[in-house]
Amino acid sequence: MLNTTLSSPFKLTTLAKKLESTFRKALFDYKLLESSSKISVALSGGKDSLTLLYLLKAVSGKGFPTLDIHAIHVSGEFSCGAGVNTSFLQKICNQLNVPLHVKESAQKLETLECYSCSRERRSLLFNAAKEIGTPIVAFGHHRDDHIQTLLMNLLHKGEFAGNLPKVFMEVYGITIIRPLIYIKEADIKTFAEQNEFIRIMCRCPVGQNSLRKKTDQLIAEIENLFPNARENLASAGLIYGSDKASRR
Repeated sequence: MLNTTLSSPFKLTTLAKKLESTFRKALFDYKLLESSSKISVALSGGKDSLTLLYLLKAVSGKGFPTLDIHAIHVSGEFSCGAGVNTSFLQKICNQLNVPLHVKESAQKLETLECYSCSRERRSLLFNAAKEIGTPIVAFGHHRDDHIQTLLMNLLHKGEFAGNLPKVFMEVYGITIIRPLIYIKEADIKTFAEQNEFIRIMCRCPVGQNSLRKKTDQLIAEIENLFPNARENLASAGLIYGSDKASRR
C-alpha cells in the first residue's frame, strides 16, 4: 500500500531522500516555481510522471509555497507510456488530494505516428491547463530523456539542444517545466518499485521501435568506450541550453 501520511507522500528511503534533494536543486537552480504556485502535472501514469507528482506533493509548503497541484491525463486507445486504467490514477490522486482531469485522444492505428500523436497530446494538455487556470505544466522528462533528445537533435538536425528545464510556450501562454531533469531514469524506476506504482505496459505499437529507443541503445554502446558519457552529455546540454536561453 502506498504511504500517504501527512509527513511524506512516499516511503522515506535513502533513495527517496536523495531524489527529493536533487528535485529541490532543479527547482531552485532554474526557478521553476517562481512565476506561480498553480501547476498541472502531465500524468501519463508511468513511473516518471507519478514520481514527479509525488515529489511535487512532498515539497509543497516545505521551502516552497503551498502548491495548487492538478493532474491532467490524456486517455485513449494508444499510449506512449504505461498503459493504466484511469481508476488507478484516480485512486492515487484521491490519496494525494490532487484533482484529476481526463482528456481523450483521438489517435487511431491507421494514422498513428509519433509526431502527430505528440502534438495532439500536448494541445490537449495545454488547453486543459488553460481551462483549469494553471499557467505551469510539469512534464516528467528526466536526465536520460534529456540526453536522448540532445543526441537526436545533434545527429538528425545538427542542433546541440536537449530538453530545457523551463520553456515558455508562447502559442498557448503556458510554461513547461521539467523538475526531474537532474534525476537518472534508473533511480526513478527503483523509486517506483519501492512505492509500488511501477507499470510497464506500453500500448503503442509504433513506440516499441522508436528512434528514441534506438538512441538510448546507442548511448549504452558509447558508454562502453566512455563510462561517463551520460553524465557529461547531460551537463553539457544543460550548460549550453541555459546559455542559449539567457541570450534570447
